[in-house]
Amino acid sequence: MKQIKSLACFFAIIFMVLFTSCADMLMGDEGKYDEDIYLNYKTKTVLELPFEDDWYIVAGGKSLELNHHFMPNRHQRYALDIVHIINRRGNTGDGTKNEDYYCFGKRLNAPGDGKIIAMENAIEDNVPGIKNSKQSLGNYIIIDHLNGEFSFMLHLKKNSIIVAIGDTVERGQQVGLAGNSGYSTGPHLHYHLQTTSSLTTGVGLPMQFQNYYADDVLTERGEPITSQIVRKN
Repeated sequence: MKQIKSLACFFAIIFMVLFTSCADMLMGDEGKYDEDIYLNYKTKTVLELPFEDDWYIVAGGKSLELNHHFMPNRHQRYALDIVHIINRRGNTGDGTKNEDYYCFGKRLNAPGDGKIIAMENAIEDNVPGIKNSKQSLGNYIIIDHLNGEFSFMLHLKKNSIIVAIGDTVERGQQVGLAGNSGYSTGPHLHYHLQTTSSLTTGVGLPMQFQNYYADDVLTERGEPITSQIVRKN
């Protein structure tokens, strides 16, 4: 557990530095309006966790205390940051190489049925601790679930995406590998759901996943939150 807390602290410090200056961006009239409408939103798409084995929720939940995404950006306020762990550790070695992290190169799956409508696959992976602010999404895919919900999977490994724009995907189908590209300080998966395919006009949506374990407790339908260890049933 000590190693997990250290990993969480690493991400938390980075996120605090990045987002403290944005404290007044969301909670005005527009932010309150979004919260009133979407805080208790029920996901239409049948979603499952988009990975295999144990992963740790670095950031997730419906408050700023739980989730650094909640404050600055409308489109990703319910987003998750997630890392793969083994024996409650996120990495081996000294953590200076992507290959030190169990998450790097780990299989990622489509969380729900849909169609690939946008992607990037050629961004270099970062050296841990150094982020790419010019190509913030890194390697990514956007899935249109054809019901007004759009999944965003960000920071994938360079050249690991095995689907193409226009492809139809099914829930659980492999789409790529976890990486450390874009505005990312270490290998992880960023996942969020929103109302459109645009980062400008989209509004973030809460995500309920089906049939997964959270801290070894079977959850038929739920929303992972910070500090939980989750895995598919």
